[in-house]
Amino acid sequence: MKKYFFYTLLLAMFASVTFTGCKYEEEECDCSGTEPVAYETLTTYLKSVDMDINNVLTNAAGQKFVMAAPADGDLSSKWIMDIRGGDDFAAAHIEGAHNVAFGDILTAAATADKPILVVCYTGQTACYATSLLRLYGYEDTQALKWGMSGWNSSFDKWTPNCKSLDDANNWTSSEATAGSFDAPAWTSTSTNGADILAERVEEVVAAGFKTVKGADVLATPANYYVNNYFSADHYTGFGHVNGAVRINPLLIDDCSKLDPNGKVVTYCYTGQTSAVITAYLNVLGFDAYSLLFGMNGLSHTNSFWEAGGVTNHWGFDSNPKDLPTVSSN
Repeated sequence: MKKYFFYTLLLAMFASVTFTGCKYEEEECDCSGTEPVAYETLTTYLKSVDMDINNVLTNAAGQKFVMAAPADGDLSSKWIMDIRGGDDFAAAHIEGAHNVAFGDILTAAATADKPILVVCYTGQTACYATSLLRLYGYEDTQALKWGMSGWNSSFDKWTPNCKSLDDANNWTSSEATAGSFDAPAWTSTSTNGADILAERVEEVVAAGFKTVKGADVLATPANYYVNNYFSADHYTGFGHVNGAVRINPLLIDDCSKLDPNGKVVTYCYTGQTSAVITAYLNVLGFDAYSLLFGMNGLSHTNSFWEAGGVTNHWGFDSNPKDLPTVSSN
């Protein structure tokens, strides 16, 4: 299922000629400043194999990172990776699903004989995992939209987490200007893009899903570098976290607008797109976090939801299904 072997071979050959005897530990390198830093090598590689952020959000086949539960519940074409806790999985899961701990997703993916569908409670952790799996070479991986909450209403974890926490002290419609920053500073023991990518993905998987609660960001927005991943109309129409910039589209070349020394928080409508972006940013070396439940957890009663015809509003147009599950108890 991995498609990058050819690119890996070419870049490895290039690395052996260009970087012989030199690692990315700057204090050990005597290359007189001519060797590119690891960030540059990684991002150059990602662009060369068409794995910029937009191509993780939507792959070469046109598949988005997330898919809705099919009306008939038929997922026979998928290798279902359920990353919920073992007790919850045993109590009820989609028939044919495999229970996999988040830290084991890369190992488990190697055993899949079909395109992978990642399932969690709300879709957010699954989207984070999907981003990492796509970067690791499983480019047809998808997450189940809304997670088990959208599969069967008895598992709904969205409704109790949809809140309106915005007020005059933390919310604004005024536009903020993004800054201009240096790239994140980090090192690698590898000397070619493919190896660095694998190393970085493995480290981010081991670290787990990095999230922040909306209440914490709204209480002290100045403690974070917040990116609102909306359209321009929605950025001002909904309003946004005080001080939040809007960087959309967000590609590798746009990452210079993100502060590598701050806690970079991305928020979207549901926390699912932001989870994909956050995983990617962590691979690039940012200290990145996804805002849980997105706009649904910040300003759920905002009148712009319905007036603007905006999708992804839980309870308004999500239509939770009541699809079957099985138990292993």
